[in-house]
Amino acid sequence: MKFEIPSGAAYILQSLHDAGYESWLVGGCVRDLLRGVEPHDWDICTSARPEEVERCFAGHRIIETGLKHGTVAVLEDGTPYEITTYRTEGPYYDGRRPDYVAFVSSLESDLARRDFTMNAIALGLDGSLRDPFGGMEDIKAGLIRCVGEPAHRFQEDGLRIMRALRFAAVLGCEIEERTSQAIHENRIMLGHVAAERINVELCKLLVGENAGDILRQYPDVLCQFWPQLEPLVTLEQHSPWHCWGGWEHTIHAVEAAPADEILRLTMLLHDIGKPSCKSTDEKGVDHFYGHPSAGAKLAGQMLRALKFDNKTRERVGVLVEHHDVQIPCQDRSIRKWMGRLGAETFFQLLEVKHADGMGQDCELVKDRLIELEEMKARAEELVAQRQCFSLKDLAVNGKDVIAAGVVPGPEVGKVLNELLERVMNGDAANQRQELLKLLDCERSGG
Repeated sequence: MKFEIPSGAAYILQSLHDAGYESWLVGGCVRDLLRGVEPHDWDICTSARPEEVERCFAGHRIIETGLKHGTVAVLEDGTPYEITTYRTEGPYYDGRRPDYVAFVSSLESDLARRDFTMNAIALGLDGSLRDPFGGMEDIKAGLIRCVGEPAHRFQEDGLRIMRALRFAAVLGCEIEERTSQAIHENRIMLGHVAAERINVELCKLLVGENAGDILRQYPDVLCQFWPQLEPLVTLEQHSPWHCWGGWEHTIHAVEAAPADEILRLTMLLHDIGKPSCKSTDEKGVDHFYGHPSAGAKLAGQMLRALKFDNKTRERVGVLVEHHDVQIPCQDRSIRKWMGRLGAETFFQLLEVKHADGMGQDCELVKDRLIELEEMKARAEELVAQRQCFSLKDLAVNGKDVIAAGVVPGPEVGKVLNELLERVMNGDAANQRQELLKLLDCERSGG
């Protein structure tokens, strides 16, 4: 089997070999090569101790990225290659990191400490493969399987639970039965994992092609770090608009959204306010009045708990709060909402509304979905025409208003917003001379 190995990685493997040490590519790069995917980074393991690795590459720039764990990075042609000494690991008393590592001389012992079989395969420069745990067969079968006892692997490091779900969502794999059972049984180990690490894995999971399947099978895992999801998972929706309960509707909406982090997060959380806003009328029909604004507030709290940045929290909050708003397919309304939200957020809102509709009764919403496509096309035309949606697009500014006789202060902003309203309503053209004439006319009382 022939593999494309970059010259930098090949040079490092050869240099270690020439110095009398074993050296192998290992981990994700080997997995990707076997799947026919170009690796993003190249990890190397070796029988050489860290100080011996440094001696081998004395003329290179070396970064001691994790020296106490046996890892140094060597820069070759400007690319860093992480080189790690064969090692075994002590107990993980904190549920995240080993208390100590011990260097060993056996490649198999090193591979035995890894998380999943597909990540426990080594590739030599000559193309030889070492696969003591059947990782190649699992890759062919599309299976995520733990190396060794699954419960032990997850109790060592709770982040592996999220990594398993992420790999399954992104790679389109199934999680092997015993591994899956251990995920459910050990999900409490996520309590030992930093919020930022869960954040990263969750976002990668959500944009995966099989994200919906993972959400469907493992809601209990997400509820471990976001308990606010539990009422949504069990929510029933007796409504003509809905053919699924709250969680299944949410999953369909996530699947229907483009594979974008903001949009997928929004769809995961767009109905999070429904359980607290549910009411049932005398005919047995459920209603969820006020759930968008309640959901926006709750979504903000949940995103903050996982240390999402302000920009993400604000954008998801705006989209959740407005996901149910009715926008007529008219230029005036489109200009108004683009002015209020900004063009980028407005187009994201249209995607959100489309994904939401795809999770509802298809017959009832088909006309609405057609209208959304028309609205998107019309909005794109308005943008192409460079029409005015905000004060920064207005052909006059505050200096012009003051020159027309308005006293500097809040009144200037008020006048500008009145002009903007006229332009967006189609009552005036966004042309400097016309707006100045209109301004002079109003100031003179004409």
